[in-house]
Amino acid sequence: MSAPSATAASASHQTILPTKIRPKQPASALPPPSIILTLSGPDGPGIVHRISGFLARRNMNIMDSAQFGDPTTGTFFMRVHASEPLPENGSHPDPRAPDYAQQRSAFLAKVKSEFDDEFAKEAEVSVKIFGAEEKPRTLIMVSKIGHCLNDLLFRLSNNTLPITVPLIISNHADYEPLAKANGIPFYHLPINAAEGKTKEWQEAEMVKLAKQYDIDMIVLARYMQILSPQLCSLFSGRIINIHHSFLPSFKGAKPYHQAFERGVKLIGATAHFVTADLDEGPIIEQAVERVDHAMTPADLVQAGSDVEARVLARAVKWTAERRVLLNGAKTVVFN
Repeated sequence: MSAPSATAASASHQTILPTKIRPKQPASALPPPSIILTLSGPDGPGIVHRISGFLARRNMNIMDSAQFGDPTTGTFFMRVHASEPLPENGSHPDPRAPDYAQQRSAFLAKVKSEFDDEFAKEAEVSVKIFGAEEKPRTLIMVSKIGHCLNDLLFRLSNNTLPITVPLIISNHADYEPLAKANGIPFYHLPINAAEGKTKEWQEAEMVKLAKQYDIDMIVLARYMQILSPQLCSLFSGRIINIHHSFLPSFKGAKPYHQAFERGVKLIGATAHFVTADLDEGPIIEQAVERVDHAMTPADLVQAGSDVEARVLARAVKWTAERRVLLNGAKTVVFN
């Protein structure tokens, strides 16, 4: 019998620990958790100093910070990404603990409460504190045009879109197979007056599902239904829509065909927050694509679809990363 090879001999001396008894990873070897703090309020001297001091007293290290003072409104905006100290002394949640999610939630609430206490005199200051690892629970709504939905799901599958999609809603059944292929529950909510399925019924069902799935954000991925003012108000600042940037000039059906008839040289798309004023909400992102006289209406549709998908994906990503702050009828985007 031949002697065992050097490789086999080496392997026979290796100690392989079963998963259940692998040594516990020390806290120092774990990546530090981090928070994202967003703030808006009246501008004035010393705000950045006070925020950095608040974080420093809690042994938090600022990894990224961006701020903007709007001279027209006197409003100050800030976004800070700060790492937390590891739980060596028990003052911070331990990622290894079985109840880490509960610990983390309680810790973030405590930091927010301490911030509110420290800045109690500044009643007009609005601050939000999130765990940087949090992915907004996002409801996607779609009708019969699916390029934006398909793009979002592809980015989601590649972990390049920091959201969780627990459900998809549509007034048509066309994309139920796509939703199922991605393991996402699909809800078909058509309007059918003969069956008593009115617009009011449809929106009531949508609200019920949004509450059931604890939705943080809604994305209209070419959802071709006008939302009621009541629904817009209920989810104010949490609904993102995508539309053609030239819609103010070419409203109604087939805007790309209208653009073709006018011989436009640029087409584009706009992602914005939804308000009761149709297509007038605060703009998050825009982009354009050059076109020329040789392009057919079908070419324009294809070019428009591509830019729509890119613009919507950027808007969703930036919003999920807490980079978008409302500034009246506008937005501040720290991208």
